[in-house]
Amino acid sequence: MSLFLLTFGLLLLIAVAMAVGVIVQKKSMASSCGGLGSMGIDKICDCDDPCDKRKKRLAKEQMWKENQIL
Repeated sequence: MSLFLLTFGLLLLIAVAMAVGVIVQKKSMASSCGGLGSMGIDKICDCDDPCDKRKKRLAKEQMWKENQIL
């Protein structure tokens, strides 16, 4: 049991050290391939004319933003 607790504590210590390192460097997490930005795609839906379902959702989001109370 003591070996388990020692191993768990060591792994927890490593995870905390990695988290502190990311916070101190103030860098955002990045994937190894660079994501869609490396391919020149600015957004997830890169089509010129979005589908009707997406148009409705965008209109709903825009209406919500216009009527939002700060």
